[in-house]
Amino acid sequence: MSTNSVEALLTTIEEIPLVDHHVHGALKDDVDRSSLEELLTESDRPIPQWMTQFDSQLGFAVRRWCAPLLGLPAHASADAYFERRVELGTPEVTSRLLKSAGIGHFLIETGFRGDQIHGLSGMESISSATVGEVVRLESIAESLAWEGVSAADFASAYTARLALATENAVGVKSIIAYRHGFDFDPIRPSKEEVAKEAASWLRLVAAGYSLRVSDPVLLRFFLWSGVDRGLPIQMHTGYGDPDLRLEACDPLLLVPWLKLIESLKVDVLLLHCYPFHRHAGYLAQIFPHVYFDVGLGTNYTGVQSLELIKESFELAPFSKILFSTDAWGPPELHYLGARLWREGMGKVLGAWVRDGDWAEEDAIRVVHMVGRDNAVRVYELGEK
Repeated sequence: MSTNSVEALLTTIEEIPLVDHHVHGALKDDVDRSSLEELLTESDRPIPQWMTQFDSQLGFAVRRWCAPLLGLPAHASADAYFERRVELGTPEVTSRLLKSAGIGHFLIETGFRGDQIHGLSGMESISSATVGEVVRLESIAESLAWEGVSAADFASAYTARLALATENAVGVKSIIAYRHGFDFDPIRPSKEEVAKEAASWLRLVAAGYSLRVSDPVLLRFFLWSGVDRGLPIQMHTGYGDPDLRLEACDPLLLVPWLKLIESLKVDVLLLHCYPFHRHAGYLAQIFPHVYFDVGLGTNYTGVQSLELIKESFELAPFSKILFSTDAWGPPELHYLGARLWREGMGKVLGAWVRDGDWAEEDAIRVVHMVGRDNAVRVYELGEK
């Protein structure tokens, strides 16, 4: 019979001020019901009229955990929830949910639709948390193209702009998973290759085509520029919207590149990883410079996230696992990312302690490592 106490463990899980090492801003403006539901899925397709996104693991989690914070009973109907959300207004809803998340430090990546969300100062003000910035590598190139940089100057301009943009940043992020996939040539591209592909891309931009960079040579150049910068590199991995090819986002495809950069002592943080979280755990065990989280998957798997959290503890050393929400937009995602993590950690680690497989003091150490201390070390946040 399981008899070991877990009271101190559960208290620690509830009270620890988390470091959300990969997150985006919360929405600045009100949204209608349809827009809110579209932000509760990674699909970019219209939601059919015969269904609601509230009938999903994430939707049920919103009604279970967020409703009480808005003054409703747990499991309030979707209609009642949205009506109360409108009644309170976006600033109040956002303040309640962000402050209730218990996140002490947000590391914010602002490269995606930044005009719709709170930036660094806005997030700091509305959440009362400390914030740090993570710079998206692809955004640097797109800003240069918008300004009319020449192909001849592109590489040097990119390097200079990246240095400037990251003066006060804690890390950089690559979305090569979205733009190409991980099945790329791992070798650093030559100056000639970069100049040639930059000329082709910039001609398209000048002709009115999208700023989006999808050329694998340029994407590799950005990635290697990030390595040269020396900051931790975040990489979207696995689950995301239909803009990516999920089969090409398996982190095992990164092994050749990870081996090439291993001696350069730059940490790589694999984000989200679902459904490849076991592969990410393997890489974190094998390579000293690889870390991972299961952030995005935690929200979207709802009550089943405890199984995801449990599986994330199978192979990787506990010093290689981090906490994140990857929340963008609705503050429900920021709150739930933390709430579901706390629930999952309590149930998973609590069971191991009760069964005598773990000592409670060890479980408490692991909570501090994953929830906060690993991020403080990797990103050199200097917190006590």
